[in-house]
Order: sequence, then C-alpha cells, then structure tokens
Amino acid sequence: MTHLETELQFLKSSIIEMWNLVVNQLSRSREALESNDRDLINEILANEKRVDAFELKINMDCENILALFNPVANDLRLILAVLKINYNLERIGDYANGITKILRDEEEQFELEHIKTLRLPEMYATALKMLQDSLEAFEKENNQIPRTIFKYDEKLDKYNRNASIAIAEIIQNRPKSTIKYLNLLSINRKLERVGDQIKNISEEIIFYLEAKVLRYKKKK
Repeated sequence: MTHLETELQFLKSSIIEMWNLVVNQLSRSREALESNDRDLINEILANEKRVDAFELKINMDCENILALFNPVANDLRLILAVLKINYNLERIGDYANGITKILRDEEEQFELEHIKTLRLPEMYATALKMLQDSLEAFEKENNQIPRTIFKYDEKLDKYNRNASIAIAEIIQNRPKSTIKYLNLLSINRKLERVGDQIKNISEEIIFYLEAKVLRYKKKK
C-alpha cells in the first residue's frame, strides 16, 4: 500500500466516524423530544463540539493530501466528495443541535399528540434511514443505494408541507401557546433540511463512484 493509499484509507475511516457521530446526535435528539430528558439534552449539546472538531480535522486532512500528493482521477474525486460530505454532515449536526436547543429552552414538554400530528416520529425515522443508507452506500461503494434516498427526501418534503396546515389548527385552538407550537414546527423544518443535506451527500457519493455530476431535481 502506497503512502497516498494509506492516507486515503485513514480519511475514509475519519469521515465514517464523523458519520456515525452525526447519526447518534440525530437519533438522540429524537429520544430527547419524546422523553424531555434534561441530562440527555445537555449531553447532545456538549457533543456538538466533537462534531465541529471532526469537521475541522477532516478538512485539514483533505487539504494536506491535496498539497502533498497531488491526487488525480478516482483519488481526487474521493477527496472532493469527502470535503463536501463533511460539510453536509456538520450541517446535519447543527440541525440536531438546533432541535435540542429548542427542547432545552421549552419550559414544558411538547405533547405526544401534537408530535404525532406533525408526523415527527415518521420524519425522524425517514431522516435516520436516509442517513444510515448513505453511510452504507459510502462504505460499500454502492452507487444504487443513493438513488433510493431521493425518494425518501420527497417524503420529508410532503410531511413538511402538511405540517403548516396542522400547526395552524393547533394554534387556533390554543392561541396562548402560539410560540410553543411554532417552535414545534421549527423542529419539523429542521428535519426537512436534514433530508436536503442527505440528498446532497447522495449526489456526492454518485459523483465519487461514477465520475458523474448528478443534481437531482424534485418533482413539482
């Protein structure tokens, strides 16, 4: 194994570790939404520093490899894909952190009934499946899995569109709690944006594996 191959293998291991950390952050934010566990909320917020540190380290590793080895072809595509995936993963970590901050700042727990009305359990399940599938695609260098992820992103978009109607009805019945339920809608919005980031990751995986730029257009 050449020095470059060793560095690339280490880079892949690092981005996979970052991926798993972000999966964990998103999954734990779901647990926090359902349980309102204050200790868990604080742990998630503290872990955001690890996500940020990972992003900086991976960016530096990519820059060093580019400067030292001047990679080409598939090796270059891998590094460029990792740079962009790294950014997308950091953004997903930010959204998980943003959701957790909403939970931290709410004095009362969101009612399970309203969580279900906004389809947040389904949104979390969909987003986590997309994220885990994208990781599997990267690890196994499978160019078919990313294409299935685009359909799941459309599901998240649909849940998001329907949520605005649902939250308006809730607020109409409880006008004194308007801010609280707008915050609940904000969680919905963040999960929809998580889906957008994972869609971008899927496009980068296809670029790396097929040397093809793919920008998936949503159906209108």
